[in-house]
Amino acid sequence: MDQFYLDNVALYESLVERAQPAPLARRAGRAADLAEANMIVAARIRPQLDEDLASGFPCAVYPRSDEEDSGVVDIHDLYNHPRGKPVLKSAKYEVDRLFGPETTTEEIFDVHVKHLVPFAWNGGIGTLFAYGQTGSGKTFTVSRLEELVVDALVDLDPDSEKQVSITIIELAGNAAFDLLNKRQPVSIMEDARGVTQLMGANECTVEEHADVQDLIERATAFRRTAPTLKNDDSSRSHSICRIRIKHGKVDGFLYLVDLAGSEGARDVAVHGADRMRETREINISLSVLKDCIRGRAQADAIAVKASKQQATQTAPVKKKQAPHIPFRQSALTKVLKHVFDPAGGRACKTAVIACVNPSLADVGPSKNTLRYAEILRVTPPSSTAAPAATTAPASTAAAAPSTPSTKAAPKKPAPQSTAKPNSRDPDPDAASVPFRHRLRPGMVIRLKPSSPVGGSSTSTPQLAVLLCPEMTSDVDSPEKARKHRTMQYVCASLAPVPGKACYEMNLWEQFVVDSSAMDREVILEYSPETRYYYVYHIV
Repeated sequence: MDQFYLDNVALYESLVERAQPAPLARRAGRAADLAEANMIVAARIRPQLDEDLASGFPCAVYPRSDEEDSGVVDIHDLYNHPRGKPVLKSAKYEVDRLFGPETTTEEIFDVHVKHLVPFAWNGGIGTLFAYGQTGSGKTFTVSRLEELVVDALVDLDPDSEKQVSITIIELAGNAAFDLLNKRQPVSIMEDARGVTQLMGANECTVEEHADVQDLIERATAFRRTAPTLKNDDSSRSHSICRIRIKHGKVDGFLYLVDLAGSEGARDVAVHGADRMRETREINISLSVLKDCIRGRAQADAIAVKASKQQATQTAPVKKKQAPHIPFRQSALTKVLKHVFDPAGGRACKTAVIACVNPSLADVGPSKNTLRYAEILRVTPPSSTAAPAATTAPASTAAAAPSTPSTKAAPKKPAPQSTAKPNSRDPDPDAASVPFRHRLRPGMVIRLKPSSPVGGSSTSTPQLAVLLCPEMTSDVDSPEKARKHRTMQYVCASLAPVPGKACYEMNLWEQFVVDSSAMDREVILEYSPETRYYYVYHIV
C-alpha cells in the first residue's frame, strides 16, 4: 500500500487541491457547553518531521481554519479502485479542540489542561490521557505537560499548607512497576470503598521545578522502550503519573497518562516471540480502554437524554439502566476507574488528547484515533435546551392546587418485562430433542465427573459454555461427526462464586470436551445487577 501511495503522489495532491470539504452543521451554545463538560476531547496533529518529508509521503490530515469549523479535521485517503483510476476518499472528524502542527505544548496546557489544576487543588480528580499511534508525539506532549502541571500547582498558593507529591508507575500488560523506585512491582487493588490504590508505589514530595525535572528524568530512564519502524524509542508500556494534593480529609488527584503507542505488525521492527507478546498485551489493554470509552459515552448519552426529558416533563422520568463498563479487565482501566465508573461518587474532570500522525502512510491509524475521539464527545444538556416559559419547574407544578374538572385521571403504568437474559435455545421445539443432537455455541452443559478435558483448564469444571465445534482428526465434516457422535467443542469455564449460588464466566480459560463427556444441558440466567449467572433450569 505504501508503494501505491508513492506512485500516485502527484494524482493525490491534485485531487486534494480540488476537494471541497463537506459543511458541518454546528450547534449553538457550543462554547458554553465546553465550560460545563466533564470530559473535553482534543486532537493534536504532529508536525511533519524531516524523515516524513524524506520518505516522500504527502500530508493527509488538514485542520479547518475557519472559526465556524474550529475543531473539524479532514482526512484524505487514496483508494486503489480495482476497476479504474484511484479515487480520493475523504472523511471529516470533529473534536472539542483541535491543535495544529504549529501549536506549542505550552499553548495546549493553557487552553486544554490548566483548568484541571485548581479543580484538583480543591479536592477533585483531574485526568489527562494521550493516546494514538506509535510515533505520534504522546510522550513528548505528556512529559512537558507533567512539568507544567506541577509548576502550576507549586505556584498556585505558595503559602498554603497543602503538600504536593508525585508517583510514576509503568503498566506492562497487567503488571505494574514503580519507575521512581527502580521498577519495583506495584499492586493495583481496590479498597473497601471501591477506590483504586497503588500499593507499594513511592510518593515523592515536590516543592520546586528542579524536583519535578529530576523525578521525570528518573522515571524516563527506567521506562521500557524499543525501536519500531515509526519511532526509534517507542514506549512499550503505559506510563501513569499520579499527583496527589494532600490537605485535610479529602485529597485531590491529577492523573497524567501516556499510553503506549498502538501498532500493527507492519510497524514492528523485530518480530520475536517476546516482542509479539508485548504488542498483543498493549493492543489488548488499548482495546479494553476503547470498550470503556464506548461504555462511558453510552452512559453519558443516557444521562443527557434523561436530563433533557426531566427538563421538559413535570412527571419523574424512569432512568434507563447504564451499560456495563468493563474497567476491571485490565490494569490500565482499573487505575482509570474514576474516569469510567459513573457510580464512583467523586467529582471528575477529564482532558483527552488524541495524537495524530499527518503522513498519508498513517492515514488508517489516524482515522481510527479520531474515530474514538468522536465517541468520547458527549454533548452535555444545555441550559437553553427548553424555554423556561413553556414548562414550570417540577416543584412548582407539584405545589399548584388542582380542581376536579382539570385534574387528569392517573394513568396506569404500562407493564414492563422482567425477563432476564438466559441460555435457553431460541427454538421453542428444541426441548423435545435430546440435547446432544442440538449442541450449539452458547449452550451451557454440565460435565460428567472426572471427565477428561484438553486445553488450558487445570481441573474439570462443573459447568461449561460451548464456544465453537472442533473436529476430530478422523472426521472431516460436522454431519459425519454428529452421525458418529464424535463431536468435540471448545468450551469456556463457568466458575462458582465463593459463598454464593451463582457462577462467573471465564472466557480466557478454554478447553476441549467430547460430546460423550456432557451430562445435561443447564439453563443459566444472567443478572445485570450482580453480573453473575444463576441456574434457572436443568434439562
